[in-house]
Amino acid sequence: MKRIVYLLVALVGLVFVGCNPIEDINNDLAEQAEPVIGTDEITLTSDDYADLVDQGDGDPDFYEEFEAFSDLEDAKAILPPFLASKYPFWGDGSSVTVNFNLFDGDPEDVSAFTNADVYVLGSTDYPTSNSNAFLLEENPDVTFENLLSSQFPMPTDGQVVRFGYNRFTEVPEVGLASVYEAAFPANYDDFELVSVSGPDALGWTVGSTNVQGSGFDGGANAVEEWLISPEIDLAGQTGLTLQITQEIDFLGDPDLIDILISTDYTNGTDPMMATWTAVPFDKTLFGSMTTSEDLDFSAYDGQTVHVGLKYSSTDSDSPRWRVQDFAIRTTGFSGPTESLSAYFMYFDGSWDEEDGVYYLSVADYDSMGEGSGQPGAFNNFSGSVSPGNYLPQFLNLKYPFAQEGDELFVIYRFFQGGSEGTVTKGNLYTVVNGEWVPSVSSLQFGLENGTWVPDNTIRYTLVSSDYATVVNALTGVEGFEAAVANLDNFGNFNRTGGSTNWSDEMIITALNFVLDAINPSAEEGQKYIVTIATWAPGNSTEDFALIKSGGEWVPQGE
Repeated sequence: MKRIVYLLVALVGLVFVGCNPIEDINNDLAEQAEPVIGTDEITLTSDDYADLVDQGDGDPDFYEEFEAFSDLEDAKAILPPFLASKYPFWGDGSSVTVNFNLFDGDPEDVSAFTNADVYVLGSTDYPTSNSNAFLLEENPDVTFENLLSSQFPMPTDGQVVRFGYNRFTEVPEVGLASVYEAAFPANYDDFELVSVSGPDALGWTVGSTNVQGSGFDGGANAVEEWLISPEIDLAGQTGLTLQITQEIDFLGDPDLIDILISTDYTNGTDPMMATWTAVPFDKTLFGSMTTSEDLDFSAYDGQTVHVGLKYSSTDSDSPRWRVQDFAIRTTGFSGPTESLSAYFMYFDGSWDEEDGVYYLSVADYDSMGEGSGQPGAFNNFSGSVSPGNYLPQFLNLKYPFAQEGDELFVIYRFFQGGSEGTVTKGNLYTVVNGEWVPSVSSLQFGLENGTWVPDNTIRYTLVSSDYATVVNALTGVEGFEAAVANLDNFGNFNRTGGSTNWSDEMIITALNFVLDAINPSAEEGQKYIVTIATWAPGNSTEDFALIKSGGEWVPQGE
């Protein structure tokens, strides 16, 4: 653990008076002519997590049990009182960097991959028609290159795309293959939710393994809500069938729920203005989650369609309809496949594949256990199924020959609950002492007006090239002639007076050139504490606290 303390004062015999001794100490320090200024970097220990919240001798709290924060906002709220008790004698201007664990991962560095644009290959994207997967002898690289060009024609630097695709694990047989398939909740965001009537909270909702239509809330309620697929292009396809995995409970009137097909609907318009035709099937056969037989879909061979899942209920009849997945299929290749992902990042005019990223597949979750309370039960992690309890062992098995220091971003699905449902999370794992360990997160805090607050301050000490930057920028500038010549000769700022003296205002002008050079894209509000070499007399240093404001670097607090 790196630990740097610039100044530490031991106070002996201090007597605390009043209700808040920490506040009293900080108030006293703030009144000092030269308050104690310190800087430190710490990594929270088991004891630290246990001390974050004082709840007596009861059961362990969240932080003590999991030794982690729920998210960054949680850390920002909990850590300031902890720092106040740990550094009671430090004054304004002090800073501490705290390293800690996040319960579900997702450090800042992995956000580019968790927020990637996602393109899941459809049947027509694969080189072989109706295969819905790459054959063993096919190289996906050419396909990815073509898709990047056609689907992302105007990329920006730093943009990341994840391709989700299938690959046969053995030579396939000719049979039925999917032309289009949707699985929930993974593809829920691709669908359009249209509420026609009824309470907003009822109708279609997202579960951990399906979508559910229901109008029941303490009793039956009248509701109508549609879940409509994106446009599905079936050009060139013949002999089509539809297969759906679903569960239908408490259904009185069969007409309350329907799978509807339209060839003239446009996303974002009123579905009532389009023509919809129901797919006939026996709705009494799905008392539990069941995959249907192949339903005739040949009426839509070669057409462009939308599939609408229409749920409705009345004040006396509120069925429950759960849909796990559905697929439009035709004769093609069939056989065991594996689901894979490939990440590409655009930078400096080209797309490059990112090899150090791995997206967990359904098979991966299943390999970690399919029982209740295990990742494979719902193919995701959750608050009760922590990725930290499974991923290190999973990675040890998957990469048995990994070397010390090897790194891998692992991206996974995490059931957040509530309105967020299942989201994409991730973490950076590194081989340390032969084991895969997740990275920790960090926050820097600064002491301002006696209170620890999240702080973006960067501490920077000028180097020789920075002094050269000042000389080049201010040579010949009126009022700086003698001071710049002295700086060029001695490599420090004279603070003893006379014609070569640098005033505070002159130094701030000089530091503007330095900070613009080392951080030209700094955002408004970025803070720096810059250490400069001075002659005072004798070699010394001074700190200047600056902040980016209105496009310029100005003293903090102005």
